[in-house]
Amino acid sequence: MVIKQIKRVQIPGILLSIGIFTFVLMAVTALLTHSSSLDIKDIWSDAYYRHITLFSFYQAFLSTLLSVVLAIPISHALSRREFWGKTLLLKLFATTLVLPILVAVFGLLAIYGNSGLLASVFAYFDLKLPFSIFGLNGILLAHVFFNLPFACRLFLQALGSIPDKQHQLAIHLGLKNWYKFRFVEWPYIRGQLPHIAGLIFMLCFTSFATVMALGGGPKSTTIELAIYQAIKFDFDLQVGALLALWQICLCAVLAVFIQKISGSVLLSSNFHGTKNTFIHDSLFSRCWDFSWISLTGLLVLPPLFMVLISGINFKFFVVLSDINFWYAFKNSLLIAFFAGLIAVCCAFFILLASRQWRLIGLNGRADKIEMLATIILVTPGLVISTGLFLLLREFGSLSSMSLYIVIAVNALMALPFALKSLAQPMLQNAQKYELLCASLGIFSLNRFYWVEWKSLRKPILQALCLSFVLSIGDLSAIALFGSHSFSTLPLYLFQLLGSYQMESAAVVALVLLVLSVGVFMVVESVFKEKVVKVKE
Repeated sequence: MVIKQIKRVQIPGILLSIGIFTFVLMAVTALLTHSSSLDIKDIWSDAYYRHITLFSFYQAFLSTLLSVVLAIPISHALSRREFWGKTLLLKLFATTLVLPILVAVFGLLAIYGNSGLLASVFAYFDLKLPFSIFGLNGILLAHVFFNLPFACRLFLQALGSIPDKQHQLAIHLGLKNWYKFRFVEWPYIRGQLPHIAGLIFMLCFTSFATVMALGGGPKSTTIELAIYQAIKFDFDLQVGALLALWQICLCAVLAVFIQKISGSVLLSSNFHGTKNTFIHDSLFSRCWDFSWISLTGLLVLPPLFMVLISGINFKFFVVLSDINFWYAFKNSLLIAFFAGLIAVCCAFFILLASRQWRLIGLNGRADKIEMLATIILVTPGLVISTGLFLLLREFGSLSSMSLYIVIAVNALMALPFALKSLAQPMLQNAQKYELLCASLGIFSLNRFYWVEWKSLRKPILQALCLSFVLSIGDLSAIALFGSHSFSTLPLYLFQLLGSYQMESAAVVALVLLVLSVGVFMVVESVFKEKVVKVKE
């Protein structure tokens, strides 16, 4: 009965979803079958595993709390104030989530590290830096740097979706400051709160590169990092598989819990927002708002400036003339381009299948097919990489397969973001043109060119750009398969940081920053929607 309801256009997407699920399942199974025994109870009987589990939750909880709580007054202040540089600040907010993690880590080390700018100021007064960036401090600082701007943008969108009539009603009723926030603005923020907090918690819980770079030892190790250490350094597949299984169980429970409490997101990607009418202004409210805006500026801007300033040094031309740099550069471009292309193509076909069911009200069936394709959200990339490694080593030289494995894993990791970017535009497109295409007999390639490509070109290229930038800064897959003969720019940067070649590392960080943020901002500017002003 179900098979009869499947249209021909849905078949590629359904096969892709099942194929991706099978692909991931085979990789995980390969890892599990190479382990002699598996017992989840061993996790709680071992003090170290218990510690890394609790620490994973603890750092994710603190990171989420700091990011979300600080984002509320900052986004509220940004919604009420217009100032020079606000557009640029919001663009920088958009880029922090796609910024390569090691670039941000380098910028934070340049400010807060033991040899950083702040330590130099303390040393000038014969004082020592009162904290260390390594350990929980550094992990929290980096997570807040990445997630606070992301939360601010989402809260800002929520505040921008308040209708003009509600602002006008607040004026008529004499609501101002706290009372306006309590009765008009807080309900919109509260509606987004579970969704934003849940997403940030998952990102922090599965954080790998940040903990690896700033963790500082066994005391600040997470489950993800413990899997990497067990597989990469000890080649202990049993421990790696046991921890991977534990991580998958925890992520699955968290994902279901977050889905339950989040509900649906009502914001539209095309929504421009309304102006926050704010007539009860005062000196205190201006100082309050600009204090929060200055705080976020002090958090986000200095590390980025330090990457720019530090990158132009006497090692600049030495690094650019090094053949290893260009080899890593070429590998990064290849991996990012093909991973992005595969992710967007898979997302397009899967959404072609799921939206057909959404059009006839079968949302549950559409959700299931999309969930099959986004299984990577609950499966560590390291586990898939290792599983593929074990599967493919029977078929040939592993060194020649490393590039393809890294591309495949990065494509899988970018797929959920591509699906999220394209889902709403593709559904809206089908709602507009499905009946028209059926009545005119426009199908297959003709429909793709004249209907889908003409109206979806912008979101498709934006999804490709996002997948490209996410892949070019990834460290998780290449950390396992990388070597001196096969590296990418993030791994090359990590190796330079590990050998304390800070000037060379600064140059590589600058190149990564310009490459990733430059691509993102250029694409965003090219496809910026033109707002048509209507004369009254």
